[in-house]
Amino acid sequence: MATRVVLVRHGQSSYNAAGRIQGRCDNSQLTDRGAADAVKVAAALNGIPFAAAYCSPLQRAKRTAEIIIEQIETPPALAVSDGLLEVDLPLWEGLSREEVRSQYAELYRQWHEAPHELVLTVPDGQGGSREHAPVLALFEQARQFWKDLLERHRDQTVLLVAHNGILRSLIATALGVDPSAYQVIRQSNCGISVLNFADGTNQPAQLECLNLTAPLGDALPDRGASSGVRLLLVRHGETDWNRQKRFQGQIDIPLNDNGRAQARSAAEFLAPIQIDFAVSSPMARPKETAELILERHPNCELSVDDRLQEIGHGLWEGKLEEEIAAEFGELLQLWKDQPEQVQMPEGENLQEVWDRSVAAWEAIVANAPEGSTGLVVAHDAVNKVILCHVLGLSPADIWSIKQGNGAVTVVDYPKRLDSRPVLQAMNLTLHLDGAVLDRTAAGAL
Repeated sequence: MATRVVLVRHGQSSYNAAGRIQGRCDNSQLTDRGAADAVKVAAALNGIPFAAAYCSPLQRAKRTAEIIIEQIETPPALAVSDGLLEVDLPLWEGLSREEVRSQYAELYRQWHEAPHELVLTVPDGQGGSREHAPVLALFEQARQFWKDLLERHRDQTVLLVAHNGILRSLIATALGVDPSAYQVIRQSNCGISVLNFADGTNQPAQLECLNLTAPLGDALPDRGASSGVRLLLVRHGETDWNRQKRFQGQIDIPLNDNGRAQARSAAEFLAPIQIDFAVSSPMARPKETAELILERHPNCELSVDDRLQEIGHGLWEGKLEEEIAAEFGELLQLWKDQPEQVQMPEGENLQEVWDRSVAAWEAIVANAPEGSTGLVVAHDAVNKVILCHVLGLSPADIWSIKQGNGAVTVVDYPKRLDSRPVLQAMNLTLHLDGAVLDRTAAGAL
């Protein structure tokens, strides 16, 4: 059993529309667009058996939650929680971003480049002042919220409706992401994310989906005013061995019919997106997935990079989990508990996969033209270590990342490799079967 938490950011607010900083100010109201998007979110979430729902007390989030609950066929009870309040930015609330950038230039730079170091000097109401670290305080708030929620809702599915900052912090603390990476995690208005807690209480969690916006009519989150480089990271479609949960590794198993259908669904999903270049693992299953996607982009050439091939499972390749358990029982258990410590018999370890995959990924970013969008198609383990790298995690954390067959992930580099990336969306699978939750075979790893 597992505890599943679906997180939704509130719909567009009046301050969002005006480009103003909100924080804990409660003057900002849900716009008509925000309300309409909340209805679309409810339609996407219908059928998920929520045991409970929680929202921030701030009206933009509370109204979003109320609209969603009103539209769900079997609505859960809605509770208001101060643990879901937005980041506290008392000096900036109500100001436009341009005003904050002008009046608090160094602090605003720190907010974006080193949010964990940001400290505001705030009047205490008694003629003095106090020091306030908004991001560090928000992370502590998030940790306490998880402690309370997971004890109360073990093995249940729960809906949370809140704000950009607190949702980033909840996702980060659930995964063990450092506060320095606060700005790496994107949350769009009415974007949907999903976290799974395997035993109901213990962390880290698994990030199943991040910032799904397709139900709103936006296939992918916008890239804002930044140019830089956008990479669309896709896992190959299903193979027969994925379906059987057989370890594939570097055995070159082709796509099955469902895998080709998944690749065509990904192609349809990405058809409106301009793709300027494409790179794939040389193995048959990702290469065919890439080729099917690129049928909708006939002017885009596909190159391959050997460093993106799947982890070498060595003597485990071709075997089912029960067969590996019979021969390598202790090592298989170690793989589940501490994967970074496993040297695959006559195969690779995760650090070797990390070194070659991240090197390939960074070379792609470094060589991409400014403002371009690239397609990268690879494998479960490869995609997981790349995403751990993006989030500032380590090889020990690969089980915190989910990659479904045919899933799409979006990573932006606003300033190429000169600044941290932004994980705009992850493991999007709605285009495969119309469901928010990932129902792909996934396979053995």
